[in-house]
Amino acid sequence: MTINIRLPDGSVRPFETPVSVAQVAAAIGPGLAKAALAGKVDGKLVDTSFVVERDAELSIVTDRDSEGLEVLRHSTAHLLAYAVKELFPDAQVTIGPVIEDGFYYDFSYRRPFTPEDLAAIEKKMAELAKADEPIVRNLMARDDAVRYFESIGEHYKAEIIASIPAGEQISLYSEGKFTDLCRGPHVPSTGKLKVFKLTKLAGAYWRGDSRNEMLQRIYGTAWAKKEDLDLYLHRLEEAEKRDHRKLGRQLDLFHLQDEAPGMVFWHPKGWTLWQQVEQYMRRVYRDNGYQEVRGPMILDRSLWERSGHWENYKEHMFTTESEKRDFAIKPMNCPGHVQIFNSDLRSYRDLPLRYGEFGFCHRNEASGALHGLMRVRAFVQDDGHIFCTPEQIEAEVTAFNRLALSVYKDFGFEDIAIRLSLRPDKRIGSDEIWDRAEGALRAALKACGVAWTELPGDGAFYGPKIDYDLRDSLGRSWQCGTMQVDFSMPERLGAEYVAEDNTRKVPVMLHRAIVGSLERFIGILLENCAGALPLWLSPIQVVVLTITDRQAGYAREIAEALHRTGYRAASDLRNEKINYKIREHSLQKLPYQLILGDKEMQARQVAVRTRAGEDLGAMSLEAFVTRLQTEAAARR
Repeated sequence: MTINIRLPDGSVRPFETPVSVAQVAAAIGPGLAKAALAGKVDGKLVDTSFVVERDAELSIVTDRDSEGLEVLRHSTAHLLAYAVKELFPDAQVTIGPVIEDGFYYDFSYRRPFTPEDLAAIEKKMAELAKADEPIVRNLMARDDAVRYFESIGEHYKAEIIASIPAGEQISLYSEGKFTDLCRGPHVPSTGKLKVFKLTKLAGAYWRGDSRNEMLQRIYGTAWAKKEDLDLYLHRLEEAEKRDHRKLGRQLDLFHLQDEAPGMVFWHPKGWTLWQQVEQYMRRVYRDNGYQEVRGPMILDRSLWERSGHWENYKEHMFTTESEKRDFAIKPMNCPGHVQIFNSDLRSYRDLPLRYGEFGFCHRNEASGALHGLMRVRAFVQDDGHIFCTPEQIEAEVTAFNRLALSVYKDFGFEDIAIRLSLRPDKRIGSDEIWDRAEGALRAALKACGVAWTELPGDGAFYGPKIDYDLRDSLGRSWQCGTMQVDFSMPERLGAEYVAEDNTRKVPVMLHRAIVGSLERFIGILLENCAGALPLWLSPIQVVVLTITDRQAGYAREIAEALHRTGYRAASDLRNEKINYKIREHSLQKLPYQLILGDKEMQARQVAVRTRAGEDLGAMSLEAFVTRLQTEAAARR
């Protein structure tokens, strides 16, 4: 029987007997056979050893393909585990997935790994890769696999396999003396793994549960070419310099401490930055038809039960008790906004009704997941909810999309990826309602002339949604804004309005945020500009420096004049050398320094120096203020 293999170029290759992916690659040419990392048979990724037994479509996966890079990283994670077992036989392996730009593997070991251990592991990985050992896939019955891993002391692996339904066959991959549980696929041999680097050590609880053992996580990265690795490591180095936690200390903006895990202590300069962001967003609310509201921070358990949060989100909520009643500190603002909507009888003439709140929320995030401003337990959202009719969804989403993109541009983000998540298998609401909602979101995005990616099945059970990913100056993506259509919560919480035909109907609820958590957004801003905030956001916009004590009075006069015109100015009248002062304030990344000597004081001028070190020369205070006004208005 002839087996016909259709290739990506449309050509068909016949084979008289079942044929492996590797054999097809060899039949096409020796270059492809050498480059093959995996195969894609009828859309499914497989090993090169996979045997095709019937007519199929096949593409050979190499390191030029995104899937090839993922296979490389997955295989390198196993190589890492192999090396750890060679050097530390008593270590137990747990899980080792691929992540963005790399991989990690978690281990249980009697002592913490050190940077010296990391270097030794990486060296051993290189030796194992050079040995070019075949990576072989085998199948084993579930119970046999449990017994096998128990027999070699790998209790975590045995626990994972025991959680798989009985009767399932388990796929195992072996390279040299090391065998691991994995679905695959993997590269054909360790020799394909040539460009990798272990990057850092961290802790992680087994199965993400803080009640379990703390494991040791080793992170790494793998690439097809050395130049790609070098570029990535350079980005890591830049990211380290831009770490918002370091900048928070260096610029005296905020700090965190153990007595309030995941909660931020804002210093005066940091709170000034916060206020610039919040007041800007408050103007956005006001200018776009939102009514600002404020709901209670603590609400009775019964409301959270009706909203569905108590059942589905309780482990992430901080709870309390008073007079034998259970309460929860709000993790989100939406149930409170529905209560404000329900406080009066609404008519279709009132819709759309837009509420906005800078709502202070708390979520009981695992301590191991906390990360500076990026992942906190207490945060404020630029949260908004729109109550509307189904017919109004498109217009509201169109207006929101245009508004969101305008806001991101003002903050310096113009590379925005938009994702539209569509109906999942498990959902509420009729297909007709979902058709209308998804169609409205598509039409809104089309009306704005933007490109987007659709993710079938990725929507929430209560409705489709749009997410906005911001790309920063290092090419990293940050999911910030969202627009979510909700058919569920208004009905669960009894929201209704009087329709044009005098019947009672349930409104559609649109959950929307532009910057999301203000804490996280400020962290993103700091890293995007490496702490060199644009003039309109800088906590201190201008510092006035004196060369000698003789200019002290004139410096105070200049600083006060700047304050009167609305600018945030500080004075440095210390008896220090001017070069020392300039250097110190340059490290604070302030936009402008005004240098005052006898010459400037006599001429009633200021010598202007920019953050970049450019000397703009002497000018009148009026001319300098005009420059500030132009720059601040442009928000650049």
